[in-house]
Amino acid sequence: MPSGGRHLRLEILLLPLFLAGLYFMGLDWRPLLCFSAAYLFSSLWLSPDLDLRSNDARRRWGALGFIWVPYTKVFKHRGLSHNLLLGPLTRVGYLFLVGFLVLQALNYLGVRADFHLRISSEILAMIGIGLYLPNVLHILYDHFDSRVLKSGGRGQRRGYSKRCARY
Repeated sequence: MPSGGRHLRLEILLLPLFLAGLYFMGLDWRPLLCFSAAYLFSSLWLSPDLDLRSNDARRRWGALGFIWVPYTKVFKHRGLSHNLLLGPLTRVGYLFLVGFLVLQALNYLGVRADFHLRISSEILAMIGIGLYLPNVLHILYDHFDSRVLKSGGRGQRRGYSKRCARY
């Protein structure tokens, strides 16, 4: 399987192409900025490989990486977390659940944490697509690479870890 770095390089390489396509569709700079921010956040911190105990995405969370430990217990690698439709939803939903629990804990402690956001449907759509698209690229790259490895040589190739070679 491709290493996390190879996934990230592909996702970052394709971002300008997606932005150009959205720009030529007539989108304003605000939705493009929201798309870019969500896309980069998803590429860097919401990888489908968060279901592994150790990976680049988990390390990027730094001291907050512990919040993904329950996720690794519930979702096995290459299972639901690598589903094209449900995979990204599991991570975004899990992140919202963690945020909700933190807000509830703050409210219980007497700290007011009320948020009232008004987001246009266009911005919300761009955020959703930005969160979703890198995950789709990651999963498709895994599937493509698995097929290439099955049809081609099985030797260790540059950029592939021995741990991922057994999947």
